[in-house]
Amino acid sequence: MLIQLLKEYLRPYRWAVIAVLVLQLLQTLATLYLPSLNADIIDEGVSKGDTDYILSTGGVMLAFSIGQVICAVLAVFFGARAAMSLGRDVRRGFFEKVQSFSAQEVNRFGAPSLITRSTNDVQQVQMVVLMSFTIMVMAPIMLVGGIIMALQEDARLSLLLVVIVPILAVVVGLVVSRMIPYFRRMQKRIDRINQVMREQITGIRVIRAFVRERHEQERFAVANEALFDTSLGAGKLMALMFPLVMLVMNLSSVSVMWFGGRQIDAGELEIGELTAFLSYIMYILMAVMMSTMMFVMLPRAAVAAERIGEVLRTEPSVVEPDDPTPLPERPTGRVELRGAAFGYPGAEEPVLHDLTFSAEPGQTTAIIGSTGSGKTTLLNLIPRLFDTTSGAVLVDGIDVRDLTAEDLGSIIGLVPQKAFLFSGTVADNLRYGRPDATEEQMWDALEVAQAKSFVQDLDGQLDAAVAQGGSNFSGGQRQRLAIARAVIREPRIYLFDDSFSALDYATDAALRAALEPRTREAAVLVVAQRVSTIRGAEKIVVLDGGRVVGEGTHEDLLETNETYQEIVYSQLSIEEASA
Repeated sequence: MLIQLLKEYLRPYRWAVIAVLVLQLLQTLATLYLPSLNADIIDEGVSKGDTDYILSTGGVMLAFSIGQVICAVLAVFFGARAAMSLGRDVRRGFFEKVQSFSAQEVNRFGAPSLITRSTNDVQQVQMVVLMSFTIMVMAPIMLVGGIIMALQEDARLSLLLVVIVPILAVVVGLVVSRMIPYFRRMQKRIDRINQVMREQITGIRVIRAFVRERHEQERFAVANEALFDTSLGAGKLMALMFPLVMLVMNLSSVSVMWFGGRQIDAGELEIGELTAFLSYIMYILMAVMMSTMMFVMLPRAAVAAERIGEVLRTEPSVVEPDDPTPLPERPTGRVELRGAAFGYPGAEEPVLHDLTFSAEPGQTTAIIGSTGSGKTTLLNLIPRLFDTTSGAVLVDGIDVRDLTAEDLGSIIGLVPQKAFLFSGTVADNLRYGRPDATEEQMWDALEVAQAKSFVQDLDGQLDAAVAQGGSNFSGGQRQRLAIARAVIREPRIYLFDDSFSALDYATDAALRAALEPRTREAAVLVVAQRVSTIRGAEKIVVLDGGRVVGEGTHEDLLETNETYQEIVYSQLSIEEASA
């Protein structure tokens, strides 16, 4: 997967890659030529006392050294630029892919894992690419070139390479093969650390309310210790590798000096040639050592690329239609479910079963049921946060799967169960619902949502800062701002997913009264737990176990539907329910 990822994302930077290859080739050739020049200085200049030869050859060495430095600097520049560009493009591609996911795919991977994959995993791939351009490209050129130059200096002494190189290869291979499982576990351990940290930061109020700080510390300690143990195991292998490589290199130097010294004594080898040969042996072993460093990084990068590729290869369950059906010029917003069912992959049974009902424009259709009956899942089928596994959801007689996301979204105003606000300002969050909204329209929407008074009291009013998730507002204030964000859109379909639960009864009543003239020609679907919120709805749909078990007005259901009676009488007295 690593090779496939690099082929796809390095293609736009192929000229930079080619430049790196050429520059590294020139740099390495210059490096390999320097020991030969040094040998000539020793054998032809120093031994014979020829100062002119020493100066002229030294000048050539200086020129090659300057060229080597220039090539090295340019190679690092182009390599770093290509590697950083690759990291940027992979992160962008990853983000765009996740943006196309439905809630089903996001739940499958989990937010902590997706964050780790888009940051740490991408960084691992980016780093191995950078190291490849600066080290890996040079290593094979230096290895092959070093062997050729060593053979030119002394073929008999070069036989030592037949022993040295295989020993190094075996040592590296054994260590690296044991490191791959550690790196695979390490990325999962990082996922777990992110998950625990995210839960603790998000749920800090619950943790403190239940005095569970010690328990959470222990949970983090377990996850942290697991990552430590895995990292330590990989570190031990890494620490073992370099001493073994250095041992082989030092034994090689001793062997070269031993056999080379004997040849010099026999008059078969010059001192300069031995010096050059020793340099080439070191270059060869350094090339192997550099490759060793890459072999240490490659397994982890391969695991990271595999995890990134898993996300990039995942096809979203909610896809745009090939041949979309356009909405009518004046959509009414009528919503109809025909035998709609939904089940999560791998679940024993569906969450929703054969739902058939309609929500008419100009009417409020309320959905009520016990916890876990599928109310929120049902509502999420309409804006296509999920797709039905059987049956269909229709808007104005058109299957929502035949509409583009833009067309469908343009007529829907969703207020989710958890009122989420984005960091920025109040105005930024309102314009999320309508980018071209004027200040007058924003204040109007805030007034309908019963949020105008508290926004006017904020420093900066519409320009008041909103923290991440809206954490600087109370639950009721977040809900009202989320409702204003949907109202300013002026949609044909309003979807309220238990959006009034954090409001007091007076604010709830005032908000619903202010909404009534705005929603007079729109279809309104309300998921609620409180009977008082939905008792005035023109139609109430009762869910139980993911099935429709009742449909009608409050009065009709109170007389005929046992499930609805249980819900009502658990909240209201008989007199209050009948009033």
